[in-house]
Amino acid sequence: MTPNALTPPSFRSLPDLAVRTLGGAVVWANDELFAERENLIRPTAAEYQPATFGHKGQVYDGWETRRRRVTGTDEAIVRLGVPGVVRGVVVDTAWFKGNYPPEISVQATSVDGYPSAEELVAADWTTIVERSPVQGDTENPFAVDSDARWTHVKLTMHPDGGVARLRVHGEGRPDPRFLDAGPVDLAALENGARVTSCSNMFYGSPQNMLLPGLARVMGDGWETSRRRDDGNDWVEIRLAAQGTVSLAELDTSYFLGNAPGEASLLGRDGDGEWTELLPRTRLQPDTRHRFVIDSDRPVTEARLDIFPDGGMARLRLWGSLTGAGRAGLTA
Repeated sequence: MTPNALTPPSFRSLPDLAVRTLGGAVVWANDELFAERENLIRPTAAEYQPATFGHKGQVYDGWETRRRRVTGTDEAIVRLGVPGVVRGVVVDTAWFKGNYPPEISVQATSVDGYPSAEELVAADWTTIVERSPVQGDTENPFAVDSDARWTHVKLTMHPDGGVARLRVHGEGRPDPRFLDAGPVDLAALENGARVTSCSNMFYGSPQNMLLPGLARVMGDGWETSRRRDDGNDWVEIRLAAQGTVSLAELDTSYFLGNAPGEASLLGRDGDGEWTELLPRTRLQPDTRHRFVIDSDRPVTEARLDIFPDGGMARLRLWGSLTGAGRAGLTA
């Protein structure tokens, strides 16, 4: 296994449930005079250009409030793109050196439906990160000890300042009612799936393959470095729940000279033996491939092997939950 395989050393290997590409949104902030709140959940690292001034001062790639002259705190509410269990947050103060908050805290709530900003401000909030000191120009990680399902988080700065990015790492936990409504993409992050291990992710994280929607550029997918041996690259995925796969989609969109030549799919139930879902099959560059899967074996894990290396934009595994899989979502 290569050094960049996803053997989770910490919560930071889990998906960012708040990131914009997963559907997250900053729905409210009490102040954003210097830099808008939406920057908090941008998927890219924060950037900085010195002496870049707008009408309100230096332009920052983050959320920044005015200097407080009265007692209080500044807050921003983020709707998670995927509701789920939060295992940890990262409060990234990149480039904020003399204007970062000395302390932060994070709260969370679970609200059904599509609440307004005003309703969220008035909601019942639970603290998941106690008031804690942070450093400037630093990624400040905080582990969260809670198995509750949350739909929104609130970042509080004590008393004011700037934060470049807020990462909310965890495991998606879907509403079972949506999974009951029709065919289920068992490999979708929004349905609770996640990557558990991979051979190589030099150019792009394999979690990208499980994002909603179509890839827009090559960088939206998973891409490995070039292999110089006789092996092949692979990725393993914990599915949303136990189910049977009936249709697989392997999308190489935007991968032109670096698409895999072939691919195969395996599945297993728990720690059982791997069984074949899709035999080793030729792929084309820049193409959405769809394959009917002739298998009624229940699976909880899937493995995609690409030969020998390359990139994949999206992986979809459509199917149905088993009774045990459905029951496990509400256990």
